[in-house]
Amino acid sequence: MEQFDLQDSDLLTEIAVAYYEHEQTQEEIAKKFGISRIKVGRLLKKARAEGIVEINVKYHPVFSSRIEQQLIQNFNIKRALIAIDHQDEEEQRRQVAALVTNYLSSVLKNNMTIAVGQGRNVAAVANHIGIFPERNCKFICGIGGTHRVGELIDADHISRHLARKFSATSETLYAPAYVENKELKDAFMQNRVIKETLDRARKADIALVGLGDMNENSYMVQLGWFTPQEIISASIHQGVIGEIAGYGFFNIQGKPVDTVMNDRVIGLSIEELRSIPCVIAIASENTKATAILGALRTGVVDIIATSASNVRTVLNLLQSK
Repeated sequence: MEQFDLQDSDLLTEIAVAYYEHEQTQEEIAKKFGISRIKVGRLLKKARAEGIVEINVKYHPVFSSRIEQQLIQNFNIKRALIAIDHQDEEEQRRQVAALVTNYLSSVLKNNMTIAVGQGRNVAAVANHIGIFPERNCKFICGIGGTHRVGELIDADHISRHLARKFSATSETLYAPAYVENKELKDAFMQNRVIKETLDRARKADIALVGLGDMNENSYMVQLGWFTPQEIISASIHQGVIGEIAGYGFFNIQGKPVDTVMNDRVIGLSIEELRSIPCVIAIASENTKATAILGALRTGVVDIIATSASNVRTVLNLLQSK
């Protein structure tokens, strides 16, 4: 009776379409394909396991609005851009980036300046495919340049990419993001071109930045900025649980923490971000809930963009920390 090869992806697809799109019952599908109803159930399960069928839970607007309001009430932020949960990290990043892009398109006006951070989450906003309104504005680097083979996630690349999307202009910060010691940083900060660019970034209308957590596999360790030991030491001995915009370190209570790492990065500090009217912070990864909580407590973040699961975790953590 069961005349089909159960490994046949075409069969799996056909059965999945019949069940999920045409809304046929498993009994009807069993009769149609000449197999048992139990086998239909197994094939539908196999179709999900192999990725032929993806089931996404679409949050009702009332649900999203409710948890957004809880964040607004607890942290005095302007908005929470909450994406549906997705198991795939890259897809989750794209979902969050799409919300940020739509929000940015709605609030961006002519003559505005947008300070741009670095990292994969910020880069995903620039990589979003969509219709971007033309704006006579400027995207400006809020942190110096980095180089990582295979990923174009430095602030200058992101800034230029966003400027092209919005038919705007961009300004480069002609300095490395990371230097080896405080003396080198001080020397760069005395350069007139670097100083003037950072001065303009400090006066931005909007800042678009990423949030990082503290672990030995973090982006900063992968770049070679800091050793795993330095990250662990800052976490254990100083209570650092995250960073904003590349090097603004803070603890779980949202208090800035002065670490040896602060003297090695050229870019906007937490206090400088605080003076920018609208700071949009992005954290799509589900490992960053604790960092999100600390960042929200700094009072620097105006718009948080993340996943629904992260928001739920933050609200649960709020009860215990």
